[in-house]
Amino acid sequence: MTPPATLALEVRGIGLRIGGATILDGIDLAVERGSMIGIIGPNGAGKSTLFNVISGLVTPTEGTVHLKGEDVTGLSVPHRARAGLGRTFQTSSLFPELSLLENVRLAAQVSRGGSLSIVKFPRRGDAATRAAYEHLAEVGLADRADVTAGGLSHGDKRKLEIAVLLASQPDVILLDEPMAGVGSGDVAGLSAIIGSLHRDQGRTVLMVEHHMDVLLGLVDKVAVLHFGTLLAFDTPATVMADPTVQNAYLGTNA
Repeated sequence: MTPPATLALEVRGIGLRIGGATILDGIDLAVERGSMIGIIGPNGAGKSTLFNVISGLVTPTEGTVHLKGEDVTGLSVPHRARAGLGRTFQTSSLFPELSLLENVRLAAQVSRGGSLSIVKFPRRGDAATRAAYEHLAEVGLADRADVTAGGLSHGDKRKLEIAVLLASQPDVILLDEPMAGVGSGDVAGLSAIIGSLHRDQGRTVLMVEHHMDVLLGLVDKVAVLHFGTLLAFDTPATVMADPTVQNAYLGTNA
């Protein structure tokens, strides 16, 4: 058993039942600090719902969520964010009429105890603005800081979303289908950025992704969900060689 002190995130016996339907059933997942975990499974398996439970958008009917050793099951989304949990969504959550810099700066401002006000923006020398430029540089968008976010390609919007996420200074990051809508020409660059979150920055990353070749090339372990249950949780090679996984998820009988 992994010692609790080495865990960034742990879900224990998570269940979610709505109107007699079982959405999640007895999910146990222990995620070590600095690791990168892929979450896979067919549509309706419960992947995004599990992320909703971890991030506080949905309260489980049973089980607990622990973030860096703290039981956060009954705590709000903002509390979890302040405790170091960050998340992106399948659909964009950017301010399309604002510039790239303004989008990131607002997140940096809030993480430093400020508000979402942009009345006095820009203040080019303040800490939030400096942080915004740094995070834009991390995702390769610093040279487009003054461009309006709504005009970006899907791939660059995903990069901007990661920069916004980094501005909130998370230790544990949930990425919900970051490649969704991204053109083939942007996949390699976005994959490199995601990989650097884990490899170079030491952050703990959980990622739901349907691009299997991308996911398997990035993660340390893979969790397979099937009808709301955890079917397997192991290294990519072990999971993909598992006959049960192949039959349930890949549709083969190897």
